[in-house]
Amino acid sequence: MNYPETNSIKTITLALTGASGMPYARRLLSCLLQAKIKVWLLYSQAAQIVAQQELNWLLPANTRQCTAALCEEFSVNESMLTVFGRDEWFAPPASGSNPADAMIICPASMGCIAAIANGTSDHLLERAADVCIKENRQLIVVPRESPFSAIHLENMLKLARLGVCILPPSPGFYLQPTSIADLIDFVVARILDQLHIPHQLSQRWGDKPAI
Repeated sequence: MNYPETNSIKTITLALTGASGMPYARRLLSCLLQAKIKVWLLYSQAAQIVAQQELNWLLPANTRQCTAALCEEFSVNESMLTVFGRDEWFAPPASGSNPADAMIICPASMGCIAAIANGTSDHLLERAADVCIKENRQLIVVPRESPFSAIHLENMLKLARLGVCILPPSPGFYLQPTSIADLIDFVVARILDQLHIPHQLSQRWGDKPAI
């Protein structure tokens, strides 16, 4: 999966909400850091609970502790990964004068999507998405598992009409996955493709498998 060396993404805001899908988020964070992309990480209190339940992944409430723990987990220094709290209004993602190059919300709860679609900014995560939209930066939303109500669909359509990429975590089976890891990588690969970030997560359609 090699793109030309034209990727301009240097910094990404990655937001985690209280929805199922934390295996995608953890793998995505790993891939972004491996690609030498700086990550500003935001997460809700509900995301902490879901991460613990789905992965036994501890995301400390103290942002300094969380930054240190994640930097150790992914073997990067703090210049590449910073965690910001929900009320850190002086954090870079809160202002259009210093936004990230793109933002990903993975997984995205329907409450989070509704808040963004209706322009509320009660905390940093929602504010960062609002900034991303108003500054015409790429915003990718990975919604939680189905089904979706008409309200959910209307909110996602509203965002899509604003240029937001709605990317449901629906893995394809044409590559004949043999593990849960393969299904996770399929979805993460689609996210990285949207940002033109090189990866080797899965075979591209039409390419011959490596021997």
